[in-house]
Order: sequence, then structure tokens, then C-alpha cells
Amino acid sequence: MTRRPSPRAVRLLASALGAVTLLTTAACVRDGDGGSGNSSQRRPAESAASPTSPASTAAQQTSTAPTALTDTQARDALLTPTDLGAPWAPTKGSALWRDALLKGTADKADCGRLLDSVYTEELLGEPSGAHAVVGFDDSAEGDQLHYQVNAAHRADVDKRLGWLRTMPQKCGRFTAVGTGGARQEVRVTEVRLPEAGDARQGLRLSTRGKLEGARATLTLDLAAVRVGDDAIVLTNGGLREPHTEYTVQAVQVGAERLKQTRNALPAPPQTPVSGESQSQSPTESPNPSTSPTPGQSPSPTRGPVRPQPPQPPQQEAEGDDWEQDSGQDEDLY
Repeated sequence: MTRRPSPRAVRLLASALGAVTLLTTAACVRDGDGGSGNSSQRRPAESAASPTSPASTAAQQTSTAPTALTDTQARDALLTPTDLGAPWAPTKGSALWRDALLKGTADKADCGRLLDSVYTEELLGEPSGAHAVVGFDDSAEGDQLHYQVNAAHRADVDKRLGWLRTMPQKCGRFTAVGTGGARQEVRVTEVRLPEAGDARQGLRLSTRGKLEGARATLTLDLAAVRVGDDAIVLTNGGLREPHTEYTVQAVQVGAERLKQTRNALPAPPQTPVSGESQSQSPTESPNPSTSPTPGQSPSPTRGPVRPQPPQPPQQEAEGDDWEQDSGQDEDLY
């Protein structure tokens, strides 16, 4: 007769088999890790090297963040007299009508703020970074065009553009009090700018008052354009209706030039090889007939525009009637 094993022997055998299984599993795990020690010590290093880790993402964002506009870039992005053509030339100073017809106060806060921003040429607020400005005079008709490039914050510019967009409704007509208590009648209408830059707003401001004792009306095209994280501000006009083709030309050429200036990479320094001439080889020399002038835009819109024939001076109407008010937006192009 076969003798059955005792319960104690069965428990001892089960314990021995369990211990062998645990040892075998641990050995397999160790072999799968390459036999290089504790795997928990390696996981943090692998996680840190992962491209999706927070540290890696932050470093990538820092490397791709846009750099601030420099003073040199702002100057390089300015317009030149060649961009506008005859009869424009570098300005000789601010015109007399600026103080007489632009400096004033208004009962409505928004209207007074607009008038101040036009007088100081800060349609988008006071510049807080790189800033460059240039002025041009139309010697034939006495108009002035002032153009500036500013470093800016995108959100601040868009907020200011939104405020300018409300001016034709809030300040379509208002009365301002100029220097010496003279009253000025002001009109504000919207003008549509060409599709330049990333966001834009155009206005036309006309103010009628006294200039050197005689009645006069000043009319200005105003343009503010955001290009990426930078901005352009332009005023164009005088004691006649502004030639709107110059406003269009300045906005289109200026926005493209600012964009190209920001995207341009500095040329790497050239180290001449010892014993060789430092002059450029024929294949490296620029072609003067096709290469753009530094700071100039190669865009086909660069050339001077064809100015319109001179228009007769505005005749001041009797009473409070201005030129016909259609109530519709002006179109600059």
C-alpha cells in the first residue's frame, strides 16, 4: 500500500517551489534591464531626455520666441523719398497748422483723446521700445507725411486698433476748443486701407478753424498697421484733400519692408583664407541692376507713384455746411 505524504511535507514543498519561482522572475527582470542595476534610477533620466518633457518644451519655446525690434531695424524699415516720388522731399520741420488746428480740448473724453493722439502722432500710444520716425514735405502743395515704425506688444496694438475703429461712431462730429479759446469743428470718418500687415485701421480727420486769422480746414489721412509684433503709424495731409495714393503707397511698401527687415538674417563674417585675395569672386559679386538697396523692399510696389494733377484750393462754405457728407466709408484704393 502507498503511503500518502503528510500535510507538513506538502506545505514545505509548496514553499520551496514558490521561492524558486520568485528567484527565476527576478533574474529575468534583471536580464531584461541589461543587468545594469536598479531600473528606477534610469527612468528619471529617460524622462528628462524625452522631447515631450516640460523642460524640453520650455527650451523649444524660448528658442522660437520672437526677438524685440531693434533701433537699427526700425530705421532700416523707414520709407525714403524714392518710395513716394516727386514732389516729396525730406521735411524741413512741422507745419504751422499743427498747433493752430490740431491742439485742442473736447468735452467728450474719447474725442479729446483722439485729438491728442493725432497731435502727438501717437495713435497707438506712446512707444515703449525701439522707435524711428521720418517726415516728408510736398513742396508743391504744402502737405506733410509723417511715418514711424515702433516696437509694440501685439495685444496692446490690437486693443488700440479696436478703439480707433469706434471713433467714427463716437466722434463723428464734435467741437474742440483750440489755443486762445478758438472753436474748431471736427469730423472723423473711416477709410479702408489696403490689405497690408496683419491688422490695420484707417481714419480721416478734418478740423476747421482759424489759421493766422483766416478760416482754414485741415484734413489728414490716419493709418495704424500691425505687422507681427511691430507697428506702423502714418499721417498724411494738409490744407487740401490728401492725395490718397500716397497713403496707399506708404502703407503697402512700409508693411512689406518692415516684414522683410524683421525676417532678414545678419550676414556671417567672412574670414579670408591666408594668401588669397579678399575680394569677391565674380560669382559672388552682387548684380547692381537686380540687387535691392540695403533697407529697401524688392517688392514691385516700391517705385514712386504717379501723383495726381494739383487740385484747386478748397473754398470755405458759408455757415456750417461742409463738403457733401455721404455717411459712407472712404475707400483709399
